[in-house]
Amino acid sequence: MSTTKIQEGDTLPGREFKADTVQLFLYNAAIWNPHRIHYDLPYTREQEGHPGLLIDGPLQGDWLTQIIEEWLGDRGVLTAFRYSNRQAAYIGEVLAGEGHVTDRDGDSVTLSLALRNQEGATTTVATASVRVDPGH
Repeated sequence: MSTTKIQEGDTLPGREFKADTVQLFLYNAAIWNPHRIHYDLPYTREQEGHPGLLIDGPLQGDWLTQIIEEWLGDRGVLTAFRYSNRQAAYIGEVLAGEGHVTDRDGDSVTLSLALRNQEGATTTVATASVRVDPGH
């Protein structure tokens, strides 16, 4: 966590995510998502035509909020978050998360974030707003 004031152009620390089948199963159980593309490989390949189990969109959105929360620490609070999945992501892929500050207006800070797979394709994008405490 930086002691300098947050400003437009600042980069959030990147992070890599790689889901395994256990994490994917537990996450989907916790959110009551029974879609078989997240746990049944034969079904996913034969019925849905995917090459592997899909990492679900909400998990990717949650990963992006983790980047925000880790960067923000105790300097403020996440007030708004919106994400959009752009491309399927599969078990075994390493997704790199990145973000930066796009605007600062008083205590309101706007962020832009993305997850990219190993080929550099964007799987998920997000925007977020945070409110920072005075002095940050």
